[in-house]
Amino acid sequence: MQKPLTFLSSLALAAAVALPVAAQDEPGLDTVVATVNDTEITLGHMIVARASLPQQYQQLPEDVLFKGLLDQLVQQTALADSFTGELPPRVTLSLENETRSLTAGEAIEGVMAEDVSDEELQAAYDAQYSDAEPEPEFNASHILVETKEEADAIKAELDGGADFAELAKEKSTGPSGPGGGSLGWFGPGMMVPAFEEAVAGMEAGSVSEPVETQFGWHVIKLNETRTAEAPALEDVREELETQVRQTNVQEAIESLTDSAEVDRSAAEGVDPSVLNNIEWLN
Repeated sequence: MQKPLTFLSSLALAAAVALPVAAQDEPGLDTVVATVNDTEITLGHMIVARASLPQQYQQLPEDVLFKGLLDQLVQQTALADSFTGELPPRVTLSLENETRSLTAGEAIEGVMAEDVSDEELQAAYDAQYSDAEPEPEFNASHILVETKEEADAIKAELDGGADFAELAKEKSTGPSGPGGGSLGWFGPGMMVPAFEEAVAGMEAGSVSEPVETQFGWHVIKLNETRTAEAPALEDVREELETQVRQTNVQEAIESLTDSAEVDRSAAEGVDPSVLNNIEWLN
């Protein structure tokens, strides 16, 4: 159900000058910025509201943000105070789900914040790199044109002694043309299959026959080849630490779930189609 008032509507009503805040020596989460009837609105409420805004609104001037957010919270509080009767299930259940989700997120953050030991880091490095087969890398240049006839003519010029880089600058339609056709270093999977297959079968210094891909026709020069070495542990430390933490989180989730007293038997006889009964939430 669409909320009656949004952050955008609050901004539309906001004045250009921020609402002044009473001078305080050390404002904090509990600092009260407004009261509505007997309900206090704090800086903490405002900061949480700001953090949940879409990115485009995060960039608004701070005075506009402050006024708009405070207006929204005041309006929401006044509306909430006016509500009488029992909250519908969609609200109470949403609050329960949100509390569960946020609390679980805090548990995950706790696991992610744990230090990664040198032993865990080394084990992750060994698992990823120790047994990995060395892969070839290629340094190549190419001249890209639209038709095979153009590619054949370029190959003939190269066979006759034309300079590859100069010809690429003059005739290549690809973005690498102005740079002499240079593609730099690349490894397996970084180029389209037909191009990669052609390069893999070449010797350093040679020029290919025209090769067709979905981009057009290529004449390729293989400049150099090398074997990719495994990176040093320190070069991938940050990446490996993230991997270890993610693994630890997954293991914690599985361990906690396995050790919890979980009884799913009540769900066995429930028809999955009942999830479509949105009207139950009203």
